[in-house]
Amino acid sequence: MADFAMPETRYALSGDINIAYQTIGHGPLDIVIVPGSISHVEFNHELPGFAAFLHRLSGFARVVTFDKRGQGLSDRVSGVASLEERMDDVRAVLDAVGSKRAVLLGFSEGSPMIVLFAATYPERVSHLILVGGYANSWRTDEVFEAFVTATVAAWGTGLSMKRVIGTQDGNEREIALLGKYERLSCSPGAFKTLMLMNRRIDVRSILPSVRVPALVLHSRADALIPIAEGRKLASAIPDAKYIEYGDLPHGCFAGACEGLIGDIEEFVTGHRDGAFPETDRVLATVLFTDIVGSTRMAVEVGDHRWHELLDRHDRLAKQTVERHRGIFVKSTGDGILATFDGPGRAVRCALAFGAAAQQMGLPLRAGLHTGEIEVRGQDVGGIAVHAAARVMAQCGANEVLVSRVVTDLVAGAGLKFTERGAFDLKGIPGQWELFAAAQ
Repeated sequence: MADFAMPETRYALSGDINIAYQTIGHGPLDIVIVPGSISHVEFNHELPGFAAFLHRLSGFARVVTFDKRGQGLSDRVSGVASLEERMDDVRAVLDAVGSKRAVLLGFSEGSPMIVLFAATYPERVSHLILVGGYANSWRTDEVFEAFVTATVAAWGTGLSMKRVIGTQDGNEREIALLGKYERLSCSPGAFKTLMLMNRRIDVRSILPSVRVPALVLHSRADALIPIAEGRKLASAIPDAKYIEYGDLPHGCFAGACEGLIGDIEEFVTGHRDGAFPETDRVLATVLFTDIVGSTRMAVEVGDHRWHELLDRHDRLAKQTVERHRGIFVKSTGDGILATFDGPGRAVRCALAFGAAAQQMGLPLRAGLHTGEIEVRGQDVGGIAVHAAARVMAQCGANEVLVSRVVTDLVAGAGLKFTERGAFDLKGIPGQWELFAAAQ
């Protein structure tokens, strides 16, 4: 479009990683577009229909686009970012553009990440829009391996992205354009690594914790993500609005998507009054610890020495939790309760605290679970808190046990887990798969 100039690319700092982003428009609300498997904020404007898509959205919002770490114009990194690190990147972009509360629009692979972000930081999200999204991998191992092999083999030719963008057969110019998009976004090896990590994503247990208005958009013509995945996603999010289309490709902006944009506009502009209720229920990872054999140790060392050890234990706990960006909720006498907005940091904190306490001669056990908690002033409550305590109760000395939910959410974070089996947790329905954590 002649009146749509290339926006300036800027950088947000997420830890020590530079995240490339652009802003388009000056509307009264912010829409942050979280990309799918690949992206390039500048070359996006060369793709068929994408500039027009952004221009239309910018008519009623300030639109923010960015490249994931390791892709496009953002810093290259070794390995693949975990969902936790991707959340950090979104938050860094929000802070860089001065957005306190934004609409998150996740496309394809971006959907599960923003579900986790919205459940963890509901105060930063006004609306959640999931386009062509999914909650977990649905392909069989054989189908998945064939898909990755074929995609990597054709990487850089444009044929891999052809069905994603919806380019018509025989349009050689557009296929060549898509080939360049692939090459500029990332290498074939990086894409393969990303796909292998995405295979492990599973946010189904988090969907009931989403408390912000959610809109799920999916097309029956989507050749990459089956329509059934969109339907399942919508049905699991409380009060989610679901709209189904008949002819849009996975790369929805490449088709006649005016109807989809109109649905987005209607969804978000109907809530511009800014009257957001205070949130007292959030998603968090809960950590419980205690000292194994504390009563026996207290008798052996005497009251005075025991109180000294407990004081050192509490100081160490607070320092370790703070270093891992957690919230120290309280001491439980011979243990602690803490919460974290990232499950990876919570597991690393538990491992670090246990190792340091062991050097003091204090054998610890630690249990972690991720779920929705109730914030009650300086304290927390809810089933997730009880679950973490019950997980801890299954631990041996110098052991960190986590629930299945935690392992699902830290895929790609470099942590190691060993299966401990299925357990009945006192007072909590069902059997729980538990895993021992290690660095």
